[in-house]
Amino acid sequence: MKRYGLIAAVGAVAMLTAALSGSSAYGGSSGHAQGSAIKLGVLTSLTGAFAPWGLQVRAGMALAVNEINRSGGVKGRGQGRRLNLAIADDQSGPAAIDGFRRLTQQERVVAIGGVIGSNVAVPTARLAEDAKVPMFLVKAGNNEILTADSRYTFRTCLPAAAMAAVPIVQLAQRRGLRSVGVIIADYAWGQSFKSSLEEAAKAAPNIRFNIQVAPVPTTNFTPYLRALGDVSLIVATGHPPGSSLILAQSGQLGTKAPVVGAYSPYSLTAKNAGSAAYGRWSDFKCMATATKAYKTLAKRYLRTFPQNEFFEDDALAGYAYVKVVSEAIRNVGTNPERIARYVHTRTFNIPGYAFPLRWTAWGELRGPRVQFAVLTRGPAPERGLNTAGDWWPRVLFKSQPLTPYRPGS
Repeated sequence: MKRYGLIAAVGAVAMLTAALSGSSAYGGSSGHAQGSAIKLGVLTSLTGAFAPWGLQVRAGMALAVNEINRSGGVKGRGQGRRLNLAIADDQSGPAAIDGFRRLTQQERVVAIGGVIGSNVAVPTARLAEDAKVPMFLVKAGNNEILTADSRYTFRTCLPAAAMAAVPIVQLAQRRGLRSVGVIIADYAWGQSFKSSLEEAAKAAPNIRFNIQVAPVPTTNFTPYLRALGDVSLIVATGHPPGSSLILAQSGQLGTKAPVVGAYSPYSLTAKNAGSAAYGRWSDFKCMATATKAYKTLAKRYLRTFPQNEFFEDDALAGYAYVKVVSEAIRNVGTNPERIARYVHTRTFNIPGYAFPLRWTAWGELRGPRVQFAVLTRGPAPERGLNTAGDWWPRVLFKSQPLTPYRPGS
């Protein structure tokens, strides 16, 4: 068993190395698969607060790149050309600026994907619009990232905070709750989610929302949890780095109220909270774990990257980014402006996604239907779907299509 694990890990490293290798290719769309590779940019968090998200993103992209390269590369009018990943670690913070510039000015990538944090997405979205290079966000949901004039920035998994807040209120209404506690992080996403939840809550005047604001690096949430008082639901959606700690520490205080997460990796929550998460932790996702397509792709992912233990929707969004951009390249070539225009006009059905990927003129998800699932004791429905532990996300419901948030509304 140990020998197999070592072999699988070595294979995964080799696969990622293969995805990263190759020469720069920015311009024309002709060439051979063995040369003149096309570079796709990866701007994500490999260190810092959002590293558990970013590591999944990178692996999902590598899986897609190697699938395409093994089949002969991206085939347009000429012979296939290889894809390579050029990676910049945004370190969950200001390093993203230099990373973006290196990818576009030195690496000459045709697109960028993988952004997790809203504090990274807000400034880099402006750079993407100026550079006219398409950039695909994964979990950055601040309302202010997109503007009415955005044409090169696209959300892929987490919709705008104004949209993400709606299912939270609907959940409270479905359960007939009267008191909801909320802990948000004091940064771009948290504050945007706070204002969006307050707006969405106007549709449910009988529900009391007690909102507490905590710094991003907070690890002791006990004072904030006590300040919530006796609530029937705890919403940690606005504090992604601390969401699993909120779950664990609320349980230590004797609170039995369920906790709604922050589009957090299930494996991270299960690791931090253990069995205390079962039945209490629920979260919204852009993946459809109950579908055959998800299960097939998840098994392939875990055979390739066994160290990641579970196929999170961050990995799925990374996989989708490569698939979307490669289709655009196949049809319109490697010019970034043409790629962006192509993406705007198409619908993409990615295996395992909870909804088709399509966008408004300004890059917001058009009619996403997020899946809501609760973490339950396992086992997984099939072998090869979860090596992180004896648990599985049981689907509770799928939201109705969400109305796209219009900047300035």
